[in-house]
Amino acid sequence: MATRKFVWVLLSGLIAAWLLSPIPQTVAETWNVKFFQHTTKVEALPIPDAEGHMVGVLIREGVSVYDNKELGWTKVVNTFDVTKGVGSFSEYAVTTFQDGSIIISYTTGKSGGQTAEFSGEIIHGTGRFQGIRGTATSNSVKNFPPEKGEIIGKAAGELTLNFTLPPK
Repeated sequence: MATRKFVWVLLSGLIAAWLLSPIPQTVAETWNVKFFQHTTKVEALPIPDAEGHMVGVLIREGVSVYDNKELGWTKVVNTFDVTKGVGSFSEYAVTTFQDGSIIISYTTGKSGGQTAEFSGEIIHGTGRFQGIRGTATSNSVKNFPPEKGEIIGKAAGELTLNFTLPPK
């Protein structure tokens, strides 16, 4: 009888310890970002079906400033199909932080000429962002007119990252 009571006490203790043990929680985070980028390379092909129709690839690089005071260097590879600056694009963005950690996102969007908006997913991370999953969204990108010597002007805007990281 004492053995049976001991087994029940032991089993109850193990169940209580399991139920009361801390379970790692995944915490959702939201980061607001301001960015400024300049175009470093453009390859475009005019499409003669309409005036100003072009398809191509461009590379932009610049700084990203986060609301938590972090800085990142962002490089974007963008494919576009526009007529007189209006059309669609898709892009991969790689942001490297000062500690060497990286966030990579894939987004699609629409350019209205002097403005643009995009949304998509955070698809990969390294360092402290290993296992990151989330979204990247912006509805406030300003495309500046090209300055002397530029084919495509600079871009500045704000975006929001919503993401989770796996428990450590």
